[in-house]
Amino acid sequence: MTDPVFIGLVHSVLASAQSALGEPEGVMNRHTERDGIRNRRTAERSLALLEMLNTKTHGNLDETERAALVDAIGRLRSALEDAAPSGEALPMADGGRPLG
Repeated sequence: MTDPVFIGLVHSVLASAQSALGEPEGVMNRHTERDGIRNRRTAERSLALLEMLNTKTHGNLDETERAALVDAIGRLRSALEDAAPSGEALPMADGGRPLG
């Protein structure tokens, strides 16, 4: 059975990272814009946290939880790659283990 607290955690970490990157669709963007808080390092830490969560929960999530987590990792990784200087690859916090 899907745990709404787990889904909330995944969405909260993703929203924090989106706001740190200044993404317009980020839920908290208007607050961080006002306060001048935008930080790539915060987004990278959020990605590392989600990847760690993926590793630690592997095999213990239902399909909805797993899909939310994998989607959040993919969206955040893509946003960070789009924001990275040309040719700069992001390290994988989980040692390159495939998602899912």
